[in-house]
Amino acid sequence: MSTNEKKSNTMWGGRFETSPDLIMQQINASIGVDQRMWKQDIEGSKAHCKMLAKQKIITEADREAILGGLEQIENEIESGKFEFKVELEDIHMNIESRLKDIVGEAAGRLHTARSRNDQVATDFRLWVRDAINILIAKIESLQDTLESLTKDHDKSIMPGFTHLQAAQPITLGRHLDAYNQMLSRDKSRFEDCAVRVNECPLGAAALAGTPFPIDREFTADQLGFDRPMPNTLDAVSARDFANEFLFCAAQCGLHLSRLAEEIIIWATPQFGFIKLSDQWSTGSSIMPQKKNPDAAELIRGKTGRLNGNLIQMLTVMKALPLAYNKDMQEDKESTFDSFDTLILGLEAMNGMLATATFNKDVMLEAAEDGFTTATALADWLVMHLNMPFRNAHHVTGRIVKMAEDKGCKLHELELVDMQSAEAAITDEIYKVLRVQK
Repeated sequence: MSTNEKKSNTMWGGRFETSPDLIMQQINASIGVDQRMWKQDIEGSKAHCKMLAKQKIITEADREAILGGLEQIENEIESGKFEFKVELEDIHMNIESRLKDIVGEAAGRLHTARSRNDQVATDFRLWVRDAINILIAKIESLQDTLESLTKDHDKSIMPGFTHLQAAQPITLGRHLDAYNQMLSRDKSRFEDCAVRVNECPLGAAALAGTPFPIDREFTADQLGFDRPMPNTLDAVSARDFANEFLFCAAQCGLHLSRLAEEIIIWATPQFGFIKLSDQWSTGSSIMPQKKNPDAAELIRGKTGRLNGNLIQMLTVMKALPLAYNKDMQEDKESTFDSFDTLILGLEAMNGMLATATFNKDVMLEAAEDGFTTATALADWLVMHLNMPFRNAHHVTGRIVKMAEDKGCKLHELELVDMQSAEAAITDEIYKVLRVQK
């Protein structure tokens, strides 16, 4: 066997006589993706090492050597000096191999009472937990911007829409606050997800636990988990926490996409409700006049990535028998991508809104142009003339048609015109026909 073959097969022990085919190495290796979990892997290994020493499974000397070696590896990765090797497959074996270079035989004792199955499950949960905390902070930052805009525009009148048709007058503050409420639910979903993420798989080993006298409560506590996972098969094979994370990300992205769509519409000359800063717009290579809301369009477009990542993960897991299967190596790339995509979307939306200018006069005029006070007129007929609402609805419809035919606004109609639809109408009606600033 060649030197290269020995190095390639170190983790497999004596079972294999030849190295994997190069294509097998490519499909099998995950280091290009999971090296992102290096910090969580080292954190988990430190906790496992301390537990092994506490339980006298390894000596204090081995404990100190391993912890010192892991600290050195951490420094090497942070400084960019660490060499990640594809032939070592994943982040776990890359770190273990380097640890052996540093501390020798003691490194081989670190994996006592542990499998890569419970190791990766632990790393992944730690990473998702960290990702949730970062996303919640980004959501809160966007909420702060929306709350500020809501306060600034609590009296800025605009048309509210249903079916993208002018419906009733509202304020821009109320409209933007609707998205703040959506983000509050997004934040709540991530917080709920974090509760189910925060259980520790360590100690499950490959699937059936370990005969060593380990202390799972100790490692769970060291890593900030609420508890060890009670079933060892479930501990290594569960990825519903990742599915849930991906759903939370997709749902939050959907909310961003809806807001992005409105920004795109509002930024058109036909609406003119909003003016985006140059920082968050792009131009055209052929049309000099263009100022495109590309950041909003990209947020809208990236919703497809978030949805696709969720479907990809659900599909990977849909028919896997217990316990661990190599298919599950495909769980991280989609999760990492959704995190990156959502972070970008939240930051871009925050930047766009924080630097945008709203045209209050144009919004007010649009609210007055769309017969948006028609419902208020119908309500007046019910409250002041004791008219059944369905009758009031019919009378109001006739009055709206009258204004439409005359090419005027409701408050511009003569009283006599409205009395032709309902004789009991008085000039008090004008109090509800005009949109008030």
